[in-house]
Amino acid sequence: MNSVVAQNIIRFILLFAIQIIVLNEIELHGFINPYIYPLFILLLPIEIPTWLLLLLAFGTGLTMDFFTSSLGLHAAACVLMAFARPAVLDFNRPRGGYETGDRPTIKSLGFRWFLIYAAVLIVIHHVWFFLLEVFSLIGVLSTVSRIVISSVISLLLMLAHQYLSNR
Repeated sequence: MNSVVAQNIIRFILLFAIQIIVLNEIELHGFINPYIYPLFILLLPIEIPTWLLLLLAFGTGLTMDFFTSSLGLHAAACVLMAFARPAVLDFNRPRGGYETGDRPTIKSLGFRWFLIYAAVLIVIHHVWFFLLEVFSLIGVLSTVSRIVISSVISLLLMLAHQYLSNR
């Protein structure tokens, strides 16, 4: 088995275990919903074909929907995030471009690059997820608060994961 495939399978299992066992139990009055499982999609190789990226994103979201009974909300948010990923990679391209073997990590491309990349995609994921969850313009301020707070906490968790896993 290819080492990249094995790494991603292990990453998928670990991120989902953290998400389901720990983070899904954290919900303070509905405002803090940290999600670390989208990091699986963010850390997939840069060269991955778009069709495979979308398929993996759908599977990732569907798996989370299965464990949370959320009727496709996670799948929709993950697919939108995966759809936007190539555009974000192009927008955030380093000056010399991506080199073969570059991985979308802090260690490979730097803190600033990863922060922009992850922040944009996490905000896209969270905006779509929470808007679909509410599916109404009633309580817009509450929804925006949930999006901002959850995005910031999710991003901080992802940064912590990057620093802990690259030691």
